[in-house]
Amino acid sequence: MIFSILDILGLIAFAISGALAGIEKKLDFFGVFVIAMVTSIGGGTLRDLLIGNTPVFWLLNLQTFYIVVAATIISIIFRQYLSFLRTSLFLFDTIGIGIFTIIGIEKGLSINFSPIVCILLGTVTACFGGVARDILCNEIPVIFRKEIYATACLMGGFMFFGLKLLHVNDDVIYVGTAGTIILIRILAVRHNWSFPKIEIK
Repeated sequence: MIFSILDILGLIAFAISGALAGIEKKLDFFGVFVIAMVTSIGGGTLRDLLIGNTPVFWLLNLQTFYIVVAATIISIIFRQYLSFLRTSLFLFDTIGIGIFTIIGIEKGLSINFSPIVCILLGTVTACFGGVARDILCNEIPVIFRKEIYATACLMGGFMFFGLKLLHVNDDVIYVGTAGTIILIRILAVRHNWSFPKIEIK
């Protein structure tokens, strides 16, 4: 039950994240919707293609389409209340990667992948939608900047399997993993944690 709820919350979070990015770029409704859709389904689409799970998930269930449409409309209607677009985009994007990491890991576990591969699959699921969003919005993807982004997903993934080894309840694992990823990302931005840039002197 909680897994289904997390899936929907992840879609909503990433859809709003994408919609806000489109609004910030002053796109029309169709453009905002496309960015929201790509952000929501990008990671899951790449994940399904990598594991040969076709047709990909959103082609089999219109619920994804309806959720993204609703989230896009809500984002546009309430854009006046989202005065700090960058902050709002960051928060919804952070929630999205926390949730989608879990979804990718569980997808890997369902087909008996090793823990390391599951963690990588979770990271791809969480990050690729944001990469596609940033590219379409003519931005350098966050994952390629110095910010802690994919690293937070990887650390959350290791925590996921650590809790599994301790036989913790699955619902607690989901909430704990997502919470850890979100907390790491927020603390990293708040305290300017980053990896050093590679430069040619």
